Amino acid sequence: MAPKNGTVKQDKVLAAAVDLAREAAESIATPGTVGEHVRVTMDGERVATHYFECTSRAYPGWLWAVTVARVPRQKFATVSETNLVPGDAAMLSPEWLPYADRLAPGDIGPGDITAFVEADPLLEAGFEATGEEDVDEMAFFELGLGRPRVLSGEGRDDAAQRWYDGDHGPHTELAEQAPAPCSTCGYFVPMSGVLRQVFGVCASAWSPSDGTVVSLDHGCGAHSEADAAPPKPEHIDPPVLDEFAIDLVQ
Repeated sequence: MAPKNGTVKQDKVLAAAVDLAREAAESIATPGTVGEHVRVTMDGERVATHYFECTSRAYPGWLWAVTVARVPRQKFATVSETNLVPGDAAMLSPEWLPYADRLAPGDIGPGDITAFVEADPLLEAGFEATGEEDVDEMAFFELGLGRPRVLSGEGRDDAAQRWYDGDHGPHTELAEQAPAPCSTCGYFVPMSGVLRQVFGVCASAWSPSDGTVVSLDHGCGAHSEADAAPPKPEHIDPPVLDEFAIDLVQ
């Protein structure tokens, strides 16, 4: 037990157990990776830890830590535990992030399933049937509801900003060099709901955006009303027959 003032008196027996601690570290370490003795610290009354440099190239800045102890009136130390611990300059792995926070757009592949987020701020409760046939039919058909949850206002804003800033928004090289915006293209299919004010879907088989959401001010060279300048006709001079030419044959 440590004294009431919080300080632990140096234990000469434990402090002198450097060789014992080194032997314990070498028993679990890869041969040749236990370096110089760094320090010994008192962890409690009759409990101390010896630290040695770890010379393994895989663990730069790490230390071998060997804790030794002795019982009252015992004149020799015994090994309690041996560990590899990070030092002040140790290379550490990045801070752990939960699966849901590490997932990035595009990470989902065949067979992958995302974790269910019950309190997702991007979603809200879907339409609940009122019992009135006309009202319910309108909600299901026109609004596309009938699902447990639908996009919330925050969810729509988040998606709209992501789409607008992405590859099918107005700030791309393709859109900036387009002859006209998608809003005037015959292959532009407006979206339903409030998002139709800014977005639609491209239905042009020749466009790199075919089948994707595009902004009204996006564009590409496959615009329905654009026309490339016709190429200049190629002129080829007819062949000239020289009837007086002679081929020499050996």
